[in-house]
Amino acid sequence: MTPANPEIKRHDPSDIRMHWFNAACWLVLLVTGLGLIKNERLNPLGAWLPDLLRGLFGGGSAGGAVLLVIHEVAGVLWLVGILVYLGVNGRGGAFFLREIFSVRPGDLVWMVRKMGRMTLGVGGELPPQGYYNMGQKAFAQTSVLGGIVIGLSGMVLLASDKLLPAALTVLVGWAVTLHYLAVGLVFAGLLVHIYMAAISPEEKPGFRSMFTGTVPQDYARHHHGLWLESLPKGDSGSESAAK
Repeated sequence: MTPANPEIKRHDPSDIRMHWFNAACWLVLLVTGLGLIKNERLNPLGAWLPDLLRGLFGGGSAGGAVLLVIHEVAGVLWLVGILVYLGVNGRGGAFFLREIFSVRPGDLVWMVRKMGRMTLGVGGELPPQGYYNMGQKAFAQTSVLGGIVIGLSGMVLLASDKLLPAALTVLVGWAVTLHYLAVGLVFAGLLVHIYMAAISPEEKPGFRSMFTGTVPQDYARHHHGLWLESLPKGDSGSESAAK
């Protein structure tokens, strides 16, 4: 007998692993990056975090050097992890990029009405959404574009000490500026993403799917109706079918 509200497969195991790998890398990079900003006028957390982290690794310039190495290693591992994921599930990566950058007119209406509901308690019925809703698309777009800037500027900074000639000092300065700006932009989007995914009650099934890989059919119908309708009749709802 078919359950009244069956579970529908939404995420491949490689997608789930990549999601949490990203989360772990971003956490390490964010904490160590803030720890490297010694100037309390520039560090949004002031001086206590840099002092604390440097103290854990010997204090002073020695502690800062260890933090820098951890930051650089985490950054390289993050970039390598992305390349490995694309090698293992390139089809999934292409699907992800295609979906997040495909913005329909109804998506913009969804965004306006969703913001109205969250801030003013009004907004009207939300238009049906595809595999990702417009809020998820906006964060994913920010993460992808910001991640490219972070990765490229990070590689410039990594090479700046030993490989780049003094004549490219201006390039390094721009890399620092773009690195900080991109991190700030992605972090701002991340705060909203965490609230919507992990704290908002109506999004709890979506959050659980990042562990189980499945969502209830009713949730899919209400939050991602266009995606559910696109699945072949009688299909289990596997993401590979959606791709």
